[in-house]
Amino acid sequence: MVDFNPQYSRAGTQSAAQIDEGLRAYMLTVYNYMASALALTGLAAYVTAHTPAILSLFYASNSAGMLAPTMLGYIAMFSPFAFILVINFGINKMQLSTTQMIFWGFSVVMGISLSSVLLMYTGASVAKTFFVTAAAFGSLSLYGYTTKKNLSGMGSFLIMGLFGIIIAMIVNMFLQSSAMEFVISVAGVLIFAGLTAYDTQRIKLMYLEGEHSETASKKAIMGALSLYLDFINMFLFLLRFMGNRN
Repeated sequence: MVDFNPQYSRAGTQSAAQIDEGLRAYMLTVYNYMASALALTGLAAYVTAHTPAILSLFYASNSAGMLAPTMLGYIAMFSPFAFILVINFGINKMQLSTTQMIFWGFSVVMGISLSSVLLMYTGASVAKTFFVTAAAFGSLSLYGYTTKKNLSGMGSFLIMGLFGIIIAMIVNMFLQSSAMEFVISVAGVLIFAGLTAYDTQRIKLMYLEGEHSETASKKAIMGALSLYLDFINMFLFLLRFMGNRN
C-alpha cells in the first residue's frame, strides 16, 4: 500500500533538514498504516454486527437469551494473538508483501472479534468514545514525537503495569468484582495513554537507526501495529466509562 524512498535508509549521511523531512515521511507512513487498519477493523466489525448471516457464524443465543460466541467466534477472538506472534517472530524472514498481508488480515480479524462491542453498546456512545480516544491519542502521540525527555524508563514501568492488568483481569473473571473492574479500567486508560507517547518516541528513534528500504517499511508496519493496539485498548477501556449499553 505504501513504501519508502531509499533516502530513508541513509539517515547517517543526510543533513539535519533531510533527516527531518525523511522522519516526517516515515511517521506519516506509520500513521497511514495505522489509520487504514483502524478503518478496516471498523468496517469488518460493522459488517459482522449488521449482517445476520455472518453474525450467526460467530455468535448464538444462549439459554438466557444472550449472545455467546460460537466455536468460530472463539477462534476469531483469540486469532489476533496468533497474528501478532507471527508478525513479531517472523518479520525478519517474511517479504514486505507477506508482512502487509498479515497486517491487513489481523485488522479484519480484530474487527470480527470486536463486533460484539457494536452489539453491547449504543452506536452514539461508541462514536463519542471513538472521537474522545482519537483526540487523546493524537495529543499523546504528538507529545511522544516532540518531547526531548527520554521515555524509555516510563515504558518499562508501563509494560510491567500492563502485565499486572492482564493478571488482574484474569483474577476478576472469577471474582466478578465491580470495584476491581473500575480500578482495572482506570489503570488501563492510564497505561495505554502512557504507552502511546512511549511507542511514538520509540518508533521515531527506530527511523534514525537507518535501514534499507524494505526493512524500514517493515519497521513502519511494526510501529503502526504498536500504535494500533494502543488506540484500540485505550478505546475499549474508555468505553467502560463512557459507553451506554443497549
